[in-house]
Amino acid sequence: MTEITSKYADFEGLRKQAVALRREGLSVRQIRDRLKVFNNDTLHRLLAGEPAPEWTRRPRAKDELRAKARELRLQGMTYDRIEAELGCSKSSVSLWVRDLPKPEPRYSEEERLARMNAGLADLRARRDQERAQTKRIACESVGELSDRELFLAGVTLYWAEGTKDKPHSRRESLQFINSDPNVVKLYLNWLGLLGVAAERLHLRVSIHETADVAGAEEFWADLTGVPRACFKRATLKKHTPKTNRKNTGATYRGCLVIYTTKSADLYRRVEGAWYGIVLGADPATGDNVRFSRHQSPMV
Repeated sequence: MTEITSKYADFEGLRKQAVALRREGLSVRQIRDRLKVFNNDTLHRLLAGEPAPEWTRRPRAKDELRAKARELRLQGMTYDRIEAELGCSKSSVSLWVRDLPKPEPRYSEEERLARMNAGLADLRARRDQERAQTKRIACESVGELSDRELFLAGVTLYWAEGTKDKPHSRRESLQFINSDPNVVKLYLNWLGLLGVAAERLHLRVSIHETADVAGAEEFWADLTGVPRACFKRATLKKHTPKTNRKNTGATYRGCLVIYTTKSADLYRRVEGAWYGIVLGADPATGDNVRFSRHQSPMV
């Protein structure tokens, strides 16, 4: 203060002028230029205690959001709801309203759990609808299969699920086993395409010994159109003390085994067609595919 008063002999008179100009609405820079006082520290001492005029105040971008957040908090909203309502961060909401009392819960614990479970059920239902819609569109995009498409689908299906000939076990005949009714129906349609008569089919059920064998045979008989009396004796899967059978529901009907008699030549055609599919998908594998009486084609 001594240094200032030594430089400005009439400091108090200068202060009166500065205060008067401030009250007229001048900014610090305008007062500086008017009084020729270019030292910021001196200017602040001259204007100490005098509020800035309204027009010089810089608006804070979040003042309005802060006021709205406090208003919503007083209405009983949670941080999450305020964040969603105003589009600001939860940390900002917490900073703005942390001095306000915590609102009473809108719902009891039982009501909260009920609302949560209802929301989860709605979410699952919507997801199930989306899954079903995706599957329906994919299904409709396939359309009716041509004979060639059915033939190729059947060859691929058989090579995935049917019995194959091996060097150590000569099995040049068609035998197919599966538990999926739709897969079985596709396989039977494929056999029909190949001209296999129903009389050449030997059917039997492979099932756990504790399951409903008669019920399973009735189910497969209805599906295939072959009378149950024509089925071969069922193969029962024996249980041991360690057996932990999980497929115990009403939809469990075991597997259906379909054996085609006099099918050695047909099996060879199927095997050849399968490797034709392999080559068709990747012609570069041609040099690695070989046929032999004692060795299946290798890729």
